[in-house]
Amino acid sequence: MRLLCACFLLPFTVWSAPEDWFGIQVVDAQTGRGVPLISLTTTNHQTFVSDSAGWIAFQEPGLMNEEVFFHVSGPGYSMPKDGFGYAGVRIKPKAGERIEVKVMRHNIAERMYRVTGQGIYRDTALLGLESPLPRPNLNAGVMGQDSVQALPWKGRLFWLWGDTNRASYPLGNFHCTCAWSDHPAKGGLEPDEGLSLEYLTEGKGELRKMVPMQEPGVVWVFGLLTVTGPEENEKLLGHYGRFERLDKRVEHGLVEFDETRGHFVPVLQLGDEFDWQHPEGNAVRVSGEEGDYLYFSQSFAVTRVAAEYGSVLNPAAYEALAWSEEKGEYVWQKDKPPVTQGSEAKMIRDGKMPADKARLQIKDAATGKDVLVHRCSIQWNEYRKRWIMIANQNMGEGSMLGEVWYSEAPAPEGPWRKAVKVASHPKYSFYNPRHHAFFDQDGGRVIYFEGTYTETFSGNPVATPRYDYNQVMYRLSLDDERLAFFE
Repeated sequence: MRLLCACFLLPFTVWSAPEDWFGIQVVDAQTGRGVPLISLTTTNHQTFVSDSAGWIAFQEPGLMNEEVFFHVSGPGYSMPKDGFGYAGVRIKPKAGERIEVKVMRHNIAERMYRVTGQGIYRDTALLGLESPLPRPNLNAGVMGQDSVQALPWKGRLFWLWGDTNRASYPLGNFHCTCAWSDHPAKGGLEPDEGLSLEYLTEGKGELRKMVPMQEPGVVWVFGLLTVTGPEENEKLLGHYGRFERLDKRVEHGLVEFDETRGHFVPVLQLGDEFDWQHPEGNAVRVSGEEGDYLYFSQSFAVTRVAAEYGSVLNPAAYEALAWSEEKGEYVWQKDKPPVTQGSEAKMIRDGKMPADKARLQIKDAATGKDVLVHRCSIQWNEYRKRWIMIANQNMGEGSMLGEVWYSEAPAPEGPWRKAVKVASHPKYSFYNPRHHAFFDQDGGRVIYFEGTYTETFSGNPVATPRYDYNQVMYRLSLDDERLAFFE
């Protein structure tokens, strides 16, 4: 008995071998590719969510070698319902065996993989299968990341996120997190394979605070951009805000990456009166007869500044798009704040602007209903020979911030007339979408965008394990016939 007790007290870990698991791969019936973020739920409410390769590793005592019905669901995908209205599949799980479950895609955009967080290829690993990432299940302790900024810099791709959750403690890094990756043309993964991130860390691998400050509050950076500096070197800058809470900013200004220190440092502090005269949202360089400008798309691209180091640091150099009643047209100017979708609609209602002069009144191409844009990313697309927008909707049908739309215009400031919904996340949020133009394929025919998938602001009381508060990548083919509204 003493020996038995001693053995019982010894610490031990039991690892299941790959052949002990039953593998379920959820695949897109159209492409055959594994689909992430699909839930299989048993009749006693156990839910299993597919990983970035579409795999679910199943090993449940009492349910092996028994017929088990799984309800199948996931944003933008479904299965046919049976005669009783249940959408699912009946399976007999057996250790070591594999099965394929096909789902129909309703989204025009195709969900590819989760970019950040823990367990990106959890089930793939449990089944003993290969994944494309060197650290597929925990990278630098990152559990969740919010709102991405990314651009080419120094011959690589530079990535920045806002708040970062970590594995070691509930309070994570709230002073921005950054990483590098290689461009596919320079040895990096192809965008349909995944994203191998090299996080900037300190000491024993702790995430580096990229905008370190002693004062209390969280720090976020948006409007990330590169511009040639005084010594003809490429500078990396952005707008920072320090917040005591979501609706209370207590400091803001511009930061610049200090290559010696390895993090951003404030180079200009702004007063509250400068509420739009700075980078914001997603920055895009636009070349034209007036020269090179940096446009900033928050809800729309309605602010800009000359793409010069001194101008970026000078609030007086920023211009806003505003309606001129005198000229009867939109003009770039420095005295009035930028037009918004709401203020433009009011001018039309009040008879101060002809409806056909509107730039921001986007409507659903299929129904004619208004689409109120929350946040967007705007880029030039060589395939369409137009400026294209990926935007999430404010107060959409099915979710508050989870509906994603595609639109086109002849100029970055519009006019934006029609939009087509390309992805839906019912009762969930997918905000701050960003189109990564550096990943465009086939001359821009295929594009990639990502956004923050989170229950925040959704009203959904149940957060999706591992996926919540993380970045999810989508692929969109611009020759899809469902985008023919723009022909």
